[in-house]
Amino acid sequence: MNFDLIVIGSGPGGYVAAIRASQLGLKTAIVEKESLGGICLNWGCIPTKALLKSAQVFEYLNHASDYGISVEGAKADFGAMIKRSRDVANGMSRGVQFLMKKNKIEVLTGTGKLLKGNKVQVTDASGKKTEYAAKSIILATGSRSKELPNLKQDGKKIIGYREAMNLPSQPKSMIVVGAGAIGVEFAYFYNSIGTKVTIVEFLPVLVPVEDEEVSKELEKIYKKKGINIMTGSSVEKVDTSGAGCKVTVKNAKGTEVLECDVVLSAVGVTTNLENIGLEECGVKTDKGKVLVDDFYQTKVKGVFAIGDIVKGPALAHVASAEGIICVESIAGQKPHALDYNNIPGCTYCSPEIASVGMTEKAAKDAGYQIKVGKFPFSASGKASAAGAKEGFVKVIFDAKYGEWLGAHFIGANVTEMIAEVVAARKLETTGHEIIKAVHPHPTMSEAVMEAAAAAYGEVIHL
Repeated sequence: MNFDLIVIGSGPGGYVAAIRASQLGLKTAIVEKESLGGICLNWGCIPTKALLKSAQVFEYLNHASDYGISVEGAKADFGAMIKRSRDVANGMSRGVQFLMKKNKIEVLTGTGKLLKGNKVQVTDASGKKTEYAAKSIILATGSRSKELPNLKQDGKKIIGYREAMNLPSQPKSMIVVGAGAIGVEFAYFYNSIGTKVTIVEFLPVLVPVEDEEVSKELEKIYKKKGINIMTGSSVEKVDTSGAGCKVTVKNAKGTEVLECDVVLSAVGVTTNLENIGLEECGVKTDKGKVLVDDFYQTKVKGVFAIGDIVKGPALAHVASAEGIICVESIAGQKPHALDYNNIPGCTYCSPEIASVGMTEKAAKDAGYQIKVGKFPFSASGKASAAGAKEGFVKVIFDAKYGEWLGAHFIGANVTEMIAEVVAARKLETTGHEIIKAVHPHPTMSEAVMEAAAAAYGEVIHL
């Protein structure tokens, strides 16, 4: 055997798995066809956050007078924003290169394909094919922007998230199709720097996976920002024959044609399962996902799969957690299976959204008798001082035992706050224990304690 472990794909699932394997004494290699760090570091999580920060700073400058500061002539330099985003991503990718060297992980540059007999074929840019063998192989090939039959991406007028963060010039108008995390984040970015933005969402609300109150709050805030919202609507076709795009949108009111420079398709992602040797090696899939057990073993001995290509939320932190559990199991340790009911979700629009556990509707549908507490940031001293009074914290407890069923935040920096709830739920903390846990003042995190107190009729500052 050349290696104890070969990982195909170096995204947040793959490279984390490789590092943990090396820590556990396994001779490890990782296969990557493009840049280390995968989509997340290079074209997803990290560069989008850099763009969103640029938009936020521009908004601060435009509202500097609210803080007693006079700023004149602030302009959004689209090209410079894009360059900063790319520089941040490139820096992070170099960081992963350093981690590979530090942990003595061999990087095999090229496209990886699973072969029978626990082997991997790596094809480099020149077409040269090299075979490697390993006791264990982890597939971590991730996903890409999903294409709809009536919304084929051409990379110029109809684009996916990758092109959206690297356009040659700022469009004057954009239609965003899909109001999940990717859609609302890019809608915020482009609207903030002056692009006229319309969001078209097939379902009746924005961010449909979130609690209904969060969805309504975001829609209210986005409308206030000047974003045109069309929920309960579908894009029937896009005519790109002219200078721009003519988009036919259908909803309960009828059909209308909207014009824009660019259409961003943000209707989700599709897994990268093609041409990686699954069928030839007997690896089973279902509905675009590789079938695995609780420790990510496929039906083929020695072959594992993690990340977006297996069942579960397609999130970077989920892939990393799966990678660590998978490798620890391979190394003979006894890790606990991942609790998919306690996975936080974060959306980095402005205001941010963060949630974990059940929505209020889901808790009721599951038959729980619940206590719900809500604390608006308009009642928070820190939020008022920061000029960030939009949004709220909402918590849901089981009325009988005090179990923390779910939490749903919308507001400034709430993606930094949700970890408290994840840890508390992991430790089976009750609502009363959160109320009695002293939170520092003044902080945004006080809202968590206040919301818990509101659920039990003990809230002080409302």
